[in-house]
Amino acid sequence: MAWLSMDLLPLTLALLAITAATTAATAVPPGDTAGPLVVTLDMAPDAFDDRYRGCGRAMAAALPGLNRSEFRQNGHLAEGWALAAAEWRVRMSPRSPRSPLSPAQAIALLAYTAPVPLHREFNAAVRTAGKSRREYREQFHFKALHFLLTDALATLRDARGPRCHRAYRGVRGVRFEARRGDTVRFGHFASASLRNESSWSFGTDAAFHVLTCQGVNIREFSFFPHEEEVLIPPFETFEVTDVTNVTQAGDKARIQLRSSGTVSNYNCEWLREQRCGDGPCVFDAGELDPLTPLSPCHPSPWPPCHP
Repeated sequence: MAWLSMDLLPLTLALLAITAATTAATAVPPGDTAGPLVVTLDMAPDAFDDRYRGCGRAMAAALPGLNRSEFRQNGHLAEGWALAAAEWRVRMSPRSPRSPLSPAQAIALLAYTAPVPLHREFNAAVRTAGKSRREYREQFHFKALHFLLTDALATLRDARGPRCHRAYRGVRGVRFEARRGDTVRFGHFASASLRNESSWSFGTDAAFHVLTCQGVNIREFSFFPHEEEVLIPPFETFEVTDVTNVTQAGDKARIQLRSSGTVSNYNCEWLREQRCGDGPCVFDAGELDPLTPLSPCHPSPWPPCHP
């Protein structure tokens, strides 16, 4: 949902990002492992899967403060955002077609696809940030990016209408174990391609053939539009319809997945403590006030939020 209040964010965030990118220490990537990592494909129970239903405007209001803190803590986030903001300015000439996304949403997608290690660090954090509320609040330093990506995909789905995509995802250095009939999630933002040959460049140790109904084609918002990227959110669930070993040694597999729905264990988590402390809250997109709590709330400075 492209909130009007988000239109002024990109310049502010870009300036913050440029400052942070020149001062923050860059994390050293972990060394290569001796062999492929074996991962069981399951429901990714530790993933952070917030959909922000009913709190988009309040989250948008929180973005400048969140990004100011997170840029300082993560040099790759600051670097990716600065690159993306510059790229978006180049693309948005006066004659460019009107985008369904706000500038902040578009820049978030560009930052995710930027040629820096941001997407790897981000997805590694997403896979574990849902262990607990405390893990998310204290250890997950990508809150703004997670919200903007989730909101951007929802906005594009709304603008284009519901549709499913057959997409392909290649993975290097990981051997996935999956069983036919299981219900699974990727548990992070998963990149796939509408073109099977494009997925090969990302690896052939595991090849996914995916029918996704929540994933969205982000070609117009990618640094690499020729890849015809489809971005799949963490909360989409799939049925494993087939698993085929493509080598005699069984070290490479083709896994076929079919969309079966969505599962989210979190909603509007960043706002819960400010609004309701440890009590449950309702953030609902229906006719009721989306901020009405199920138990007494603390006084809150947040504006009303609507879907």
